Amino acid sequence: MSRTAPWWRSAVIYQVYIRSFADANGDGVGDIAGIRSRLPYLKSLGVDALWINPWYKSPMADHGYDVADYRAIDPLFGTVAEAEQLIEEAHQHGIRVIPDIVPNHTSYQHAWFQAALATGPGSPERERYIFRPGRGPDGAAPPNDWVSCFGGPAWTRLPDGEWYLHLFAPEQPDLNWEHPDVRAEFESILRFWFSRGVDGFRIDVAHGLVKNPDLPDLPPRREPAVLGPLVSREMADERPRQHLDHPHWDRDEVHDIYRAWRKVADEFPGDRSFVAEAWADTPERLAAYVREDGLHTAFNFDFLMSSWDAKDLRAVIDDSLAMLGVVGAPATWVLSNHDVMRHPSRYGRRTVKRWIANEPYRPEGPVDLELGTRRARAAALLMLALPGGAYIYQGEELGLPEVEDLPEDVLQDPVWERSGHTDRGRDGCRVPIPWAEKAATYGFSPEDASTAPWLPQPGNWEQLSVEAQAGDQTSMLELYRSALRLRREHPALGDGTLTWLDASAGVLAFRREPGFVCVVNLSAQAHRLPDHASVLLSSGPVEEGLLAPDQAAWLAV
Repeated sequence: MSRTAPWWRSAVIYQVYIRSFADANGDGVGDIAGIRSRLPYLKSLGVDALWINPWYKSPMADHGYDVADYRAIDPLFGTVAEAEQLIEEAHQHGIRVIPDIVPNHTSYQHAWFQAALATGPGSPERERYIFRPGRGPDGAAPPNDWVSCFGGPAWTRLPDGEWYLHLFAPEQPDLNWEHPDVRAEFESILRFWFSRGVDGFRIDVAHGLVKNPDLPDLPPRREPAVLGPLVSREMADERPRQHLDHPHWDRDEVHDIYRAWRKVADEFPGDRSFVAEAWADTPERLAAYVREDGLHTAFNFDFLMSSWDAKDLRAVIDDSLAMLGVVGAPATWVLSNHDVMRHPSRYGRRTVKRWIANEPYRPEGPVDLELGTRRARAAALLMLALPGGAYIYQGEELGLPEVEDLPEDVLQDPVWERSGHTDRGRDGCRVPIPWAEKAATYGFSPEDASTAPWLPQPGNWEQLSVEAQAGDQTSMLELYRSALRLRREHPALGDGTLTWLDASAGVLAFRREPGFVCVVNLSAQAHRLPDHASVLLSSGPVEEGLLAPDQAAWLAV
C-alpha cells in the first residue's frame, strides 16, 4: 500500500463502548478519564484510532444514542474539557479520535423537542420533527404502519392528539431532515467538534434520516430488505440482490446531506473522515455512500454476518472489493460491535447461513467456546490481511465471548422491554471488560469503588484479562498485537488489492504484493500450505506444513 495515502484507507480503528471500557471514578460506569488512563495500552496494541460511542449529554434511554445536547459531554462520562484532553493525549500517542454522531433522532429531552411539545400542533417548532395527525375518524390510529427497531409501533400519540415518529424508542423522536434548521444545526455541530480536534465521526443510522414525505405504509415484505441497525438480514446466495424502495431506509436523498458534510470536513486540515453505519440491501447501494464527494468509508455488515463458510466469505469479499473499487473507496472489515453477539459465541455453534430479515439474531444450540475461539483467532487474521481498514470492538482482542446468562433483572437494553421480554437485547456484548487478573471488577473500576459495574461481569474472566494474557504468546491478546505490528510493518498490508490462489474446497488463500500470502482453513481437514519462505504468524500451531481446520496463517513468499 502507499504510505502517503490518507490514514483512513488502511486504519485499524478500536471501538470504545465508553460505559464498559474503564471506570476511573468508581461509579460503575466507564468514563473519559478511564479511556485516558488506558491510552498506553491502546498504543501498545497497535491501533490507529478510537471510535467512541456517544458521550453527549443524554437521559440514557438508549445509553447515549438519545442525545439531549450535542455540544455537551454527559456528566456520567466527564466534561468537554476532559474530552479535549483525551483528544490531545491520544494524538500524542499517535492515535486519532472519532466520536459517534447521532443524526436520525434526538432525545425527547432535547431543547428542540421540548419546545415542540410546549408549542403544540401546527407550530414551527414541530416542523423540525415528524408530527402527524392519526388515521381514523378520531385520529386514534397511527399515521402509518411503520414499526420501531426496538419493537412495537414507530409512533407515539400525545395528549393533544398528534403523533410523533420514532424509529427507535419513544424517547428518541426522529428529526425532519427536510427542514433547513436541522441541516444547518448538524453542520454547526460537526464544526464544533472538528475545531476541538476530533479526526472524524462515525455516523449512527446513516441510512436513515430521510423519509418519504408521503409517509406511506411499508411495502409488502419481500427479501432482501433494508434494515435498521439492530436486525440481521438475509445473506442471499443469489447475487446480485435487488434494491427495495423503502419509505424510511436508504433513500437516495440522504446523499445530499453527506455531500454537504464532506464539504464541512474538508474545511479542516488532517484528513478528517466519516464512517457510515449504513445498512444497504446490495453492495451497489452501500457503495453509493462512499462516492468521491460523499462519505469516506462504511461498515461492511455483510462480512460480519457471513457464516463460517469459505464460499460465503469469498463472495462477500469479492462483492465488497468490486463495488467499492468502482467508486474508489476502501473496504472496511468488522467482526463484532456493540449491537451484535460477540463473534466467538457466534462461531462457536452451528452457523446459520441465512439470517432471517427483520428479526434479531438468535443463536441455535449450545455454544462450544473452544471451537468459537479457535475460529475467532483465524477470523482475526483473515480480517487484518484483507485490503482496506478494520474495526476491533473492545474486548475482541481478549477473546471475550457473549455473556448469555445475564439475569433478567439486570438487563438494561430498551429492546428487552419494547419486545415484551422476548428479545434479551444487546447487553451481553456490552459487559465491562477485564483488565486485571485478581482485582475486584477485574480492574474495570478502582479497588475502592463503592458501586458495582453497571452490568455484572462473569466470575470466570480472570484468564481473559489483559493482565493474564499479556506476554503469553499463545493468547488472543498477543495474537492481535503481533498481527497489528506485522500489518504496520509489511508493505503488502493495508489498502490495496488481492489475488486469489487455488486452494482446496473450504479453504481461502490469497496473495498480496509484495510477498505475502494469507491462508484460512474453514474445512474439516488439514490443508497443506503453499510453498513459502516462512510463516509470519499463525492462529495455531503449523506442523509439517499442514494448517489444521479452523486455523489461519500469514506466509512470506
